[in-house]
Amino acid sequence: MAYAPKERNYYDADSHVMELPNFIIDYADKEFKDLIPPVNYKASLVTDEEVEEIINNGGKHSKEHVEAQIALGDGLIAESKEIQALGAFDRDDRSVAMDLLGFKKQLVFATHSVVTPFRDVRGKAKYVDNQKGISPELRYGATRAHNRAMSDFCSEDSRLMGVGVIPLHEPELAMIELDFAIKSGLEAIWIPHYACGDRSPGHLALDPFWQKLSDEGIPFLMHVGGAPLQLDKSWNDNGKPPSKDWMGGGENVRAKDMVVMHQGPETFISMMVLDGVFERHPNLRGASVELGAGWVPEMLQRLDYVVKTWNRVDKNLEDIKRKPSEQLKEQMAFTPYAHEDVGLLMDASSPELYLFSSDYPHVEGTRDPIGKFEKTLLNHDESKKDLFYSENFLRIFPGARV
Repeated sequence: MAYAPKERNYYDADSHVMELPNFIIDYADKEFKDLIPPVNYKASLVTDEEVEEIINNGGKHSKEHVEAQIALGDGLIAESKEIQALGAFDRDDRSVAMDLLGFKKQLVFATHSVVTPFRDVRGKAKYVDNQKGISPELRYGATRAHNRAMSDFCSEDSRLMGVGVIPLHEPELAMIELDFAIKSGLEAIWIPHYACGDRSPGHLALDPFWQKLSDEGIPFLMHVGGAPLQLDKSWNDNGKPPSKDWMGGGENVRAKDMVVMHQGPETFISMMVLDGVFERHPNLRGASVELGAGWVPEMLQRLDYVVKTWNRVDKNLEDIKRKPSEQLKEQMAFTPYAHEDVGLLMDASSPELYLFSSDYPHVEGTRDPIGKFEKTLLNHDESKKDLFYSENFLRIFPGARV
């Protein structure tokens, strides 16, 4: 018996591969293999001992471990977490996991291997110039390696929808990697949600990128980890002991980081609207994943107000004919956190805006994501539930219908 009830189709907008250390190094071109750092689990619940045990077993879980995971049946999602989860890094095991989860389709994101493609800070590391930051060649070399790895992981099961990554720092190189990702069979493109290359995502130099996505029917995605997780250190300098993150350490998301996490994706989407990207490319589709959704209703109201009011003085807004809220209702979707009230969000904006996600095998997805969301949808009819669990996903990914 599968976790997802058979009475309805469930499309999962968020899941992950838990990369082993050489996940993208093994797929990198020769000149980059010694420059790309191995996956680092320091800011996670995974221990070095767990990783070492898997590596010593040939990069696989033991037969006994896999059998124990399969024996969990429809309780897999509750008990199978992080790198010990069934199919966390093995594509054959992931297909078995999908049988037990019961989702029709599942987007698959990386967890830790986007550091080199997305890194936008300068630091003292052998792969980063302390003055210039990461080189374009290395950034996009790591991008290609990641996309090869993700394509391979998802290649044997049509239920797994591989998510490629493409940084927007260098528009011409981004176009080259977009062509490669599409040819590799990846079904969505994760982009960093900050001003890459010191330019707005609505800069005309990026228009060919958005046009290509639109023409090919490939959605763009934003996801937690696509921008720095933590606030600038100055905001945490309050004269008190350092704050701990949700895992008890100090390198992951802390309370102050969490309350402003929406600002990055909200800014990114707002700039795309005000720069006319959605207006120029009405067939472009996108989604904001694992970045919450409680901020969405207010953003829609604010964008409508700003365009209506400022177009009298801002000539750049004159070409926006559709209300921003209409653009985003037609072209975007958002995954609420498991603790957010989906029904309330629907009532405050539109039921067409929100997507179900499990976050398998991350612990943040909770032991029963469907059950948690169902509690907030008790007063909503079946048609709205269908939108949340399947139809909104199929609007963004029309080719995913099975």
